[in-house]
Amino acid sequence: MSLQPMITGSRYMISTGQYLATQAGHAILEEGGNAIDAGVAAGIALGVVHADQVQFSGVAPMLIYLAERNEVVSIAGLGWWPKAATLDMFVHGYGGEIPLGLARTVIPAAPDAWILALERYGTMSFSQVAKAAIRYARDGFAMHACMAAFIDQFEDSYRLFPSTADLFLPGGEPIKTGQLFVQADLANSLQYMADQEAAAKGDRASGLKAARDAFYKGDLAHAMTKYHRENGGLLTLEDLASYSSEIEHPLTVKFGDIDVYSCQPWCQGPSLLQMLAMLDGSNLRTLPHNSTEYIHLVAETMNLAFADREAYFGDPRFVDVPMDVLLSQSYLDTRRALLDPDRAFGKMPPAGNIAGFRRHHDHVNKAATPPNPGALIGDTSYVCVVDAKGNAFSATPSDVSWEGPIIPGLGFCPSLRGSQSWAVEGHPSAIAPGKRPRLTPNPSLAMRPGEFIMPFGAPGGDMQPQGMLQVFLNHFVFGMSIQDAIDAPRFVTHSHPNSFEPHGYAPGRLLLERSIGEDRAKALSAKGHDVQWLPDISLGTAGVCAVVADRKTGILYGGADPRRSARAMGW
Repeated sequence: MSLQPMITGSRYMISTGQYLATQAGHAILEEGGNAIDAGVAAGIALGVVHADQVQFSGVAPMLIYLAERNEVVSIAGLGWWPKAATLDMFVHGYGGEIPLGLARTVIPAAPDAWILALERYGTMSFSQVAKAAIRYARDGFAMHACMAAFIDQFEDSYRLFPSTADLFLPGGEPIKTGQLFVQADLANSLQYMADQEAAAKGDRASGLKAARDAFYKGDLAHAMTKYHRENGGLLTLEDLASYSSEIEHPLTVKFGDIDVYSCQPWCQGPSLLQMLAMLDGSNLRTLPHNSTEYIHLVAETMNLAFADREAYFGDPRFVDVPMDVLLSQSYLDTRRALLDPDRAFGKMPPAGNIAGFRRHHDHVNKAATPPNPGALIGDTSYVCVVDAKGNAFSATPSDVSWEGPIIPGLGFCPSLRGSQSWAVEGHPSAIAPGKRPRLTPNPSLAMRPGEFIMPFGAPGGDMQPQGMLQVFLNHFVFGMSIQDAIDAPRFVTHSHPNSFEPHGYAPGRLLLERSIGEDRAKALSAKGHDVQWLPDISLGTAGVCAVVADRKTGILYGGADPRRSARAMGW
C-alpha cells in the first residue's frame, strides 16, 4: 500500500520536494507554459518554501529533454570559486578547513541558470515564473514539518550569524511547524529583478537579460559584494559580472534497453550511471527485493562507485576525469569482479587504477568525525516536469541557509557550496580560483525511446544517487508503480568520505530503515557491514521524486517521497 497516493494525468505532471512549489509549477502549466517554464517556476519557489535547504542564490543543475529535437541537454547551474580564493589560503590560513561563513562562498549560479533555461527553452518571462515565489515570500506560508526539523537541528549554526538567526529563529527560538514564515527581503529582491525586466525595452530576451543583470551587475550585486568587502569575504563585482552557466551534453549509459542520463563529473551524477551499469551485468534480477543478498550487492556496488568518485571526480575544466574509461563496460566488469557475495569491504574499497591518470588515495580528512546516524544529513530539493508536448525537466536546486550569513536587506545567502570542495592538495576537487566544487545535486532522466520518459532526482547529499538507484530498480526491475517504488524501505551506505566539509567518514557503515527487518540486519552484520538503524520512514535516505510518462497509453504518473514534504500534481 502506498504511503501517499500516486497522481495520474493525461496532459502534464509535476513533482517537487515541497507542495507549494508543486502548486507554483502546476499553475504555470495551466497557463500554457511548457515543462521548462513550470520547472523554473517551481525551482525558484523552492528557494522560498525550502529556504533552509535551497537558496535562490544557490545552485541549480538541470537536465532538459526537448521533444521536438529528441535531445537531452544539461545546464550546469554551478558557480565557481572567486578569483581571490586559493588552496594555500585554506590550507595555511584556515588549517586545512573550509570554515562556516563567507569563506565558503562560490559565485551564485541558480539565478543565471534559471534565466538561461527560460531564454533558450522556455516561453515565459521571469516575472511570470517568479510570481508565486514572490507571493510566498511576501505574504508568507505556514512553516512545514520538514523545514522546521532542519532548522531545529541546525539551530546552533543559525545562531552564529545574526542576520540569519533573525529570520529563522524569530524571538530567539527556531520557527515552529504551522507558524507563518515571511521573507520580505527576499520578496523585494525577486520583485526588483521582475521590475528591471518590466522596465527593459525590447523582446522577451531583453527582459530576461535585464532581470539577470539586476542580480549579477545591478543593485543586488553591489549589495552582495559590499557585504563581502566589509566582512572579509572574497566575492567581487568582477566575479559576478563574469559568470555564466554552461549548456553541455549529458553523460549516458544503458540499463538493459533503458537510456539513463546524468550531468558531467562536476557533480556526483556519473556515480549513479556507474552503479547502474555495474548492476546491469550482475545477478541482480535473480535476487528477491531487499533480501540480504540484494542489499549486500547494491550497497557494495555503491561503495565501488563512491571510491571512483573520490579518486577522480572534479571540475573537468581543471581536472582530467577519465569518464570514457569509468563508464566503459570493460572497466566496470573489472570493478564488479571485486565484489564478494559473502563479505563486505568493511571500508571504502580502492578506486580503479587507470593508466595515465592520477587517483587520489587519501580516503578521508583525518580531522573529520563520522556522521551521526540519527542526524538529518543532506540538503537540497528537487523538481521534475513532463508537459503535454513531451518535454521533460529535471533539476536539483540547492544551498543551505545555516552555513553563512544572509546578506542584510537581500534575504538570501550567496552560494555556500564551497563546502563541497577539499582543502587538500592533490584532491581532484581541491580549491582553486575559478574552479567548481564537486556537487552532490545530480538530476537524472531515464527513457526508452517511443515508450516512456522519466525525469527523477532527490535531495539528500551523498544519499541522492543511493535513493535514486533504489527507486529506479524498484520500478524497472521489480515492477513497482513509481509511488510504491519511492515508498519502499531503503538503505544507505556511509562507507566513504562525506561530500560536505569536514568530509566525515564511517568505514563499513550501512544504515537500514527499520522496516527492512531484524533478520536481514543480522545477516548483513555477519557479512561485515556496520549496520545501524533508521526510522521506518527516514529523512536520512533522500527524498525521491519522479514523473513517468507512458508514451503508449498517454498516461503520466507522478511519484513523491513521503519522507519529506514532496507532492505531485497533474491533469
